[in-house]
Amino acid sequence: MNAELPLQLAGETLRMLGARALLWPARQALLIADLHLGKADVFRRAGIALPSGGTQTDLQRLQVLVQQHACRELWILGDMLHGPLHRSVWQAQWLAWREQQPALDVHVIRGNHDRQLSAAALQVQLHAQVRLGDIVLRHEPEPEPDACVIAGHVHPQIALPALRRRFSAFWLRPGVSVLPAFSAFTAGVVVPPARDEQRIACVEGTLVPLPAR
Repeated sequence: MNAELPLQLAGETLRMLGARALLWPARQALLIADLHLGKADVFRRAGIALPSGGTQTDLQRLQVLVQQHACRELWILGDMLHGPLHRSVWQAQWLAWREQQPALDVHVIRGNHDRQLSAAALQVQLHAQVRLGDIVLRHEPEPEPDACVIAGHVHPQIALPALRRRFSAFWLRPGVSVLPAFSAFTAGVVVPPARDEQRIACVEGTLVPLPAR
C-alpha cells in the first residue's frame, strides 16, 4: 500500500493521495472535491444530533496537505458548502484557516450545493468550470471532447464486505477521473468494477488499487 500513486492525464503527471486529494506538482496545486463545509450544522439545525468538530477536522487535514506539498493553489471541485451561507461557527473556522495562508490561491468550481456561495465572503475565486491545457476541472463528471476531465460530485466509494466497511475511492474512467469526497462526513455511491475503469480505495491514508472486472 502507498500513500501516493501517479496518475497520467493529458501529458501531465499528477499524484493521487491517500488523504483523498490529488496533487498537481507542476502547478504546486492541490485538488479536492466535496468539502461540504457546515454539513453537520445543517443537520443540527434540522434537529438531528451530531457531534461538532467536523469542519475543523477537515480543515486541519487540508492544512497538513497544503503545507506538506508547499502548495500555491487549492482547487475545490464543487460543493465547498453544504447549505446556505450564513454567519456560523464553520464560516469563522474557514476564514481563520484562510488567514493562515494568505498567499494560497483558492479556486472553487461551483457545485450543486454552492448556489449561495459568495466568493468575497469566503475569500475564494469562483468558476463554473476551468480548462487548464487539456485538463478540464468541473463538478459533475461529464466527459469533454479532446480533454481529460477531473471532477467530484458522486462521492465514489468501495465496499469491502470482508471488513464490513466502505471506503472513499478514486474512480478512474476513460476520459473522466472522479475524486473521492474530501469531507470525512459524507455518504457515497458504491462503484462496481467495470471494464476499462480503475477503482482505488483510500484506506487510512493509503491507496489500495482494486482489480477491474
